Amino acid sequence: MITKEELIARAEQPGKDAMKLHPLYKGKVQVVPKCCIRSFDDFAIWYTPGVAKPCLDIKENPEKVFEYTNKANTVAVITDGTRVLGLGDIGPEAGLPVMEGKALLFKYLGGVDVFPLCLDTKDPDEIIKTALLLQPSLGGINLEDISQPKCFYVLNTLREKARIPVWHDDQQGTATVTVAGFVNALRLVQKQIDEVKVVMVGAGSSNIRIAWLLIEAGVKPGNIVMADSKGILHQGRTELQEKFKEKWELCKITNEKQLKGEVSSAFVKADVCIALSTPGPDVVKQEWVASMNKNSVVFACANPIPEIWPWDAKEAGAKIVATGRSDFPNQVNNSLGFPGIFRGTLDVRARTITDEMCIAAAHELAQCAVDKGLHDEHLLPTMDEWEVFPREAVAVAMKAQQQGVAGTHYSSRELFEMASERIKEARQLTRNMMDTGFIKVPSEYLTLGA
Repeated sequence: MITKEELIARAEQPGKDAMKLHPLYKGKVQVVPKCCIRSFDDFAIWYTPGVAKPCLDIKENPEKVFEYTNKANTVAVITDGTRVLGLGDIGPEAGLPVMEGKALLFKYLGGVDVFPLCLDTKDPDEIIKTALLLQPSLGGINLEDISQPKCFYVLNTLREKARIPVWHDDQQGTATVTVAGFVNALRLVQKQIDEVKVVMVGAGSSNIRIAWLLIEAGVKPGNIVMADSKGILHQGRTELQEKFKEKWELCKITNEKQLKGEVSSAFVKADVCIALSTPGPDVVKQEWVASMNKNSVVFACANPIPEIWPWDAKEAGAKIVATGRSDFPNQVNNSLGFPGIFRGTLDVRARTITDEMCIAAAHELAQCAVDKGLHDEHLLPTMDEWEVFPREAVAVAMKAQQQGVAGTHYSSRELFEMASERIKEARQLTRNMMDTGFIKVPSEYLTLGA
């Protein structure tokens, strides 16, 4: 029998390993050529004088940029470092390891090439201006770890003004994967989406977007009760109207019974808890979980430490428990969403990522887990199930085509083949570089995490 102390030690191990391997590699991503270089004579093709021909062709036919360059497969991950993981405002330099990690996942899971860009500004208008100026080089923009409420303003403005798809992964990505896990959790506990009561701990950008996507997926707004650091959201929280408009919008439509006060009261007879708040443990109390309905579901998704340890939630009576961590069962993390969603978006040159595209991705992600065999500790696929990402890409691309926001059109079979080829190529490239020593595997690698 594994003790709680041993489980906690395991949970702390990835951080210890990270401190060994980050200085070893001095970064997680790099830029390498993708064209042949048979001799130095080839530079006359790839650079001057030969490169002038495709340049002039693009000038006359702007869409040719997608044929002659890597624009169609290039995304920028942009942050100001004001809300990195659960660590808060740690600054752009301190956020760079996370953005590099994001770039790594984009490439390995989705075959997408990414530049991590940490901006030395906290001014939302400067962030917007910078993103718009970068558009000619990019196929899309992934906003990351930007504090609220400005993250809403930045996203909404860029979605309105940009010529390329822009999304905020902490909002849309987290929401997509959470909805997928939510749908499957309800399947397992045999409860109906339009009947369940949902308590949401935390009212940051992630939970606010999750609430809206849950409503689009079928949850009744009145059955949602959300709380921020000052208590439950209700129609009397008029102080939110001016500065936190997104919270105020939820005040007006959620919490049908107009509960007030501490979040603990919202747990009583709730069916599902979705927590994305302060890293724990003990942010969500065992006695709160114990007050929920039978066959309750707990998503404790703060990083790096969940609001309640999974074993404590289970001990308190939860039937299904999920976290944001890959080293626990039932990871509900946007890493299962953004690689496939961007893959599908880029493959059809979609000009935006709509909520309907996110819902399509969520349902396909949920179905992937069903196809493998749904059970209490397999709520969603894991990152090592590679076929999840091309399937997700197809669902997103098909929805983009149906909605008329795609620049190109393909069949579902063509899309699956395209996405699969990109993803397999990225994984094989990494494997080949490890096998040939261009990526060194440390001798102690096999003992890390043990």
